[in-house]
Amino acid sequence: MPLAGTAPSDGPTLVIVAHGSRDPRHAATVTALTERVRALRPALRVETAYLDFCTPGVEGLLTRLHTEGVRAVVVLPLLLTRAFHATSDLPGVLREVRARLPRLAVTQAGVLGPSPLLMATLEERLSEAGVRPGDRASTGVVLASAGSSDPEAIAVIAAIAREWRRTGWCAVRPAFASAAPPGTADAVRALRAEGARRVAVAPYVLAPGRLPDRIAAGAREAGADVLAEVLGADERLATLVLTRYDEARRAGHRDGHPEGHGPLGALSA
Repeated sequence: MPLAGTAPSDGPTLVIVAHGSRDPRHAATVTALTERVRALRPALRVETAYLDFCTPGVEGLLTRLHTEGVRAVVVLPLLLTRAFHATSDLPGVLREVRARLPRLAVTQAGVLGPSPLLMATLEERLSEAGVRPGDRASTGVVLASAGSSDPEAIAVIAAIAREWRRTGWCAVRPAFASAAPPGTADAVRALRAEGARRVAVAPYVLAPGRLPDRIAAGAREAGADVLAEVLGADERLATLVLTRYDEARRAGHRDGHPEGHGPLGALSA
């Protein structure tokens, strides 16, 4: 696999599609991450679109690119799991675009997670919040994600928590800010009841917004000892974006599920 900054630069335009939020911090983080991606591969054209709340929308951006003469794009969902937005919402928009703009070749890349790069970023956020290497064995961690009604997405978060527990933490429990139990506060209390001397909450979310704020509120309500920051515009995430882009180019798949990156297959990616 080529390094993030060394792949051919004459490939399809990369369109990063974020969820969107009324919270301006969300778009600011997406913009900062996009700039990191451009810095890693300066010759690649990189654009950003949103599924909701922010502009430009996906269809509008792809229409503009087509008008400008672009004939091939890789659309990358800036999402951590294959939940509704990656499996239904975005593919539906792309089907409509393909039907209306048949000269535009549209490939949907896989979602970002799971990936060791995401786990390394989580670890760094905990370290920045004050968790030291020697605290690991006595610290229980709440892996707090946005949540989903999709059972596959919930199962992925649970699997990540189990894998992370094997790296030496006292315990790791998944929690969800919406759509599925337990909430962050309940997960913190459960770790206390199990005997964890220290409890840290690690938000498994990309950018600030309403649901990350709900995670933080739950951590404070239950008296967590540590609350880490969101993943943010980290260079490892920019590298991961380019990895998924390169995978999509090689695979040539249009279903957003390149070979080896199903719900659990990407734990080693």
